[in-house]
Amino acid sequence: MLLGRATAAGTRRYQERHKNDCVSDHFRVAGELIASSIGLGTYLGEADEQTDTLMTQAVVASVRRGINLIDSSINYRYQHSERTVGKSIQDLVKSGEVSRDELIICTKGGFLSHPNQNPADWFYQKYVEPSNSQIKMTDLVAQEHCIHPEFLQEQLNSSLSNLGLQTIDVYYIHNPETQLQEVAPDTFYHRLQSAFKFLEAAADEGKIAAYGLATYSGLRVPLTAKEHLDLARAKSLAQAVARNKKDRFRFIQFPFNMAMLEALVAPTQKLGETEVPILAAAYNLGIIPIASSSLCQGQVVGNIPQHIASAFSDIHTDCQRALQYTRSAPGILTALVGMKTLEHIEENLTLTAVSPLDREKFSELTHSIIAVLKAMNIGNDNWTFDIAKLADQMNIPLSV
Repeated sequence: MLLGRATAAGTRRYQERHKNDCVSDHFRVAGELIASSIGLGTYLGEADEQTDTLMTQAVVASVRRGINLIDSSINYRYQHSERTVGKSIQDLVKSGEVSRDELIICTKGGFLSHPNQNPADWFYQKYVEPSNSQIKMTDLVAQEHCIHPEFLQEQLNSSLSNLGLQTIDVYYIHNPETQLQEVAPDTFYHRLQSAFKFLEAAADEGKIAAYGLATYSGLRVPLTAKEHLDLARAKSLAQAVARNKKDRFRFIQFPFNMAMLEALVAPTQKLGETEVPILAAAYNLGIIPIASSSLCQGQVVGNIPQHIASAFSDIHTDCQRALQYTRSAPGILTALVGMKTLEHIEENLTLTAVSPLDREKFSELTHSIIAVLKAMNIGNDNWTFDIAKLADQMNIPLSV
């Protein structure tokens, strides 16, 4: 087990060591930590030895090239991803190439993590049937999802073992909106508060440093949608659980890419009576956003119109353009991207030596992308983007 966690001194040391091969604004401040603006995702792939080998290659190459944030989940490739990340980090630390306190390791819990043809029966036998269990079958939603504290405790302990870590830097509840498929909002937020109570206790024990919500649709859908997540309400639950100390609910994760702009242009959250996009809501609530699906799972390749592609100077591939756009969004800490082959790693990590887009260029590109998406009947009339208004809402400068 690797002791410790990411620290201010460690992550700054990592940034300093890469000052000659990475531009300074490739790195960003996340509370007391320094994080790379590109992070390694570990979602896709078969649960086999061949994919493990490729993922090990990706972790090692990424850390060597200026990536210090790695994202996983216990259900990715049925725990193979966590175990591969853990072994890779162990090897890097043992070789002296990196220290544990330089890396920000993130993972998630909430989904069943074992391949099983009868998930309800397996869940009953493992979690409901034992006489000392407080978990009920009604805690299992959609045959795959549970956020009961006892279930999360077992998942967290398994993740710590898989990763070989004393402390996970960011632990997410994975796609909590799944619960809203079957339970009423009041029931969901009661369950979420119980989960937060467990996570605050886990932080007190040193098992995690911070926690958050990793979502797919919940933060992006309209306020009236069944699976909508109210970020302000969630934050207030964390504050209530933490009582007299500062809560550790500090991160959110959601898809953001050239085809999924909601975090930037759709007013899906409320702060008081004001409707704002996710990025503005997160900033005002003191929550750090991380973008997933930066390449829209590869769908951007070959589909970026020429007039948009040509606006990216000195960037030559669609993967690079898409990743550059996502990492340049105001308020985004890190853009996650899945990588396995050395060719893909080299292609994407070329951007570590390139500054993100300035606000003017980002604004121009966003307006062009919105026009293309609306012509394709993607998005709606509520999608508006005003860089000055967003900067004012977030109290950030208009230039990088």
